[in-house]
Amino acid sequence: MTDASFHDGREAPLNLGAEDGDDLQVIATLTQDAIFPVTEITWRPSERRFALLLNRFRWEDKDAATRRNRPFERVQSVLVFDSVLSVASQGIDRSDKDMVMSLLSVSFEPGEDGAGQILLTLAGDGAIRLTVEALDASLKDVTRPYRAPSGHAPQHPD
Repeated sequence: MTDASFHDGREAPLNLGAEDGDDLQVIATLTQDAIFPVTEITWRPSERRFALLLNRFRWEDKDAATRRNRPFERVQSVLVFDSVLSVASQGIDRSDKDMVMSLLSVSFEPGEDGAGQILLTLAGDGAIRLTVEALDASLKDVTRPYRAPSGHAPQHPD
């Protein structure tokens, strides 16, 4: 018997958790270039929960789509952070209900005793900083994949 590999799960919906920086890096890689409207940001202070409903590019399927000459895909996913003590943001106008953002990166800056800050960096100089008691994140696909509207994989200049 062998351990599961990354490729074993490529056709199944993702359901991942993160409790340390290495785990969070996997989620960060899979959510890079996810897009979401400002209306899909939820902060529930009484539950200490912050969540985003993302339209994430399926990076885990990019090579297979290229090899098989089929369309690139996106999927709606929920990115949740628990144990959140506070939320701060810049470059986000919550009153602009038509605002759509693109997630560039997710990182964790550890503090003392497992606490720290999670930084969600957005395109266009936007950012969301979560102060957390502990790193407790999850990413779950909640729809079937759909054809990426642009028809292209996201690209970044070198």
